Amino acid sequence: MSNLDEFLAGERLDDVVFYLSDAYLDDDSRLRQVGEETAGGVRLILDGETGRSAFQAGTGMGAMEFAKTAMDAEGEVARSLDGGACPFASDDDADDDPHEIQFIFAFAEAQNEEVGGLYAEGDVVHAYAHCTCGESYSHKWVIGDRDGE
Repeated sequence: MSNLDEFLAGERLDDVVFYLSDAYLDDDSRLRQVGEETAGGVRLILDGETGRSAFQAGTGMGAMEFAKTAMDAEGEVARSLDGGACPFASDDDADDDPHEIQFIFAFAEAQNEEVGGLYAEGDVVHAYAHCTCGESYSHKWVIGDRDGE
């Protein structure tokens, strides 16, 4: 089982996932050496503290501050945590504004029945994405709900 599969199965609740697109990441970035190359960028699965530091080094912003701004808009982040669909895209601007993911930050939170909602159903993945249009958005789901996607 890969690190990503373990994360998506709720077996790595202390880790974070950080994805940077090829367009956003320098060709000679050190992150390319420690991450997993995907079709469009590099995905890293790191312990929480290291991952938050890598996110700050790679984007210039704090991970939790970014998450707070992204929570204001709900979009779709791919289960593979290396793509998504920007909620700010429209058919009118398809040619003018491509709406490509620049980076994603994700973590999983353990089930918490006291909080209720999704958290009562199981462990929850929180994913936050930043688009080339300049907007950020979030997507969260209960682990296991998106299997086979």
